Amino acid sequence: MTTENEADIHETDPAHPAAAPRRDLLPLPALAAIGLYMVVLAVVDVASVVSGQFRPIYLVLAALFIAAAAGLLMLFRWAWALTLAAVVLLAGLFFFKSYTDRQPLFILEGFVNIILFLYLVRPEVREKLR
Repeated sequence: MTTENEADIHETDPAHPAAAPRRDLLPLPALAAIGLYMVVLAVVDVASVVSGQFRPIYLVLAALFIAAAAGLLMLFRWAWALTLAAVVLLAGLFFFKSYTDRQPLFILEGFVNIILFLYLVRPEVREKLR
């Protein structure tokens, strides 16, 4: 039976196995939200191909979005790079569409992608990737 003082020593002593740093299940919860965003993009692509708006070659993009979402949740660096490329290209696409179509909604979607880009390039996010 341990006393409270011994329990405090075990928690703060780095040599004690119980004091080993715990690895969080998801250290950056926003990565899960970005992964969900990538899945939503994939679903929109698949729905657009099924409805006939896009050609079937766009299913490759949907597969890449799904792969990026799954890899991002597992903290893979390649998935981070794939997601980073996707949000940058989507931001450019949405800003271009807002300029050509004069739709303010596209500006909002472009800014959402810019915010995701700025989150992904933070040093804290890059340190957690493997």
